[in-house]
Amino acid sequence: MNYSDELTRQLAKQPGVIALVGFSPRPGRASNDVAQYLIQAGLQVYLVNPMYAGTESLGQKVLKGLEDIPEHIHIVDIFRKSEDIGPIIDQAISVKVDYIWLQLDISNPDEEKKAIQAGLGVVKNRCLKVEHMRVQYGG
Repeated sequence: MNYSDELTRQLAKQPGVIALVGFSPRPGRASNDVAQYLIQAGLQVYLVNPMYAGTESLGQKVLKGLEDIPEHIHIVDIFRKSEDIGPIIDQAISVKVDYIWLQLDISNPDEEKKAIQAGLGVVKNRCLKVEHMRVQYGG
């Protein structure tokens, strides 16, 4: 499901707590770039990647999974291959997040359907950084 431009803009404008899953501490990676932007914009972002759990990056501790986030998650921003999002969707359903946000070119219709059936909203083929910049700076 692709949300209307108006709803996507509203989510980007007031995203609430964001879990950025698939974060890479390596500069130049899309997840690193987006995380850095969102943090510098003053948004509440948790960095999630089991491979880097416990390490520090961008001034934060990288977490193992969504269950390690101590507050309600509004958006799970996913930076993983389409075929690898199933376990993330399962975690998101388990901790009762509001929205799954699939970055550009990430799509898995079966997993998206599972999330929607569980009551989660799904935004796909959009970049949260780009959408936030658009609502902040016009466009």
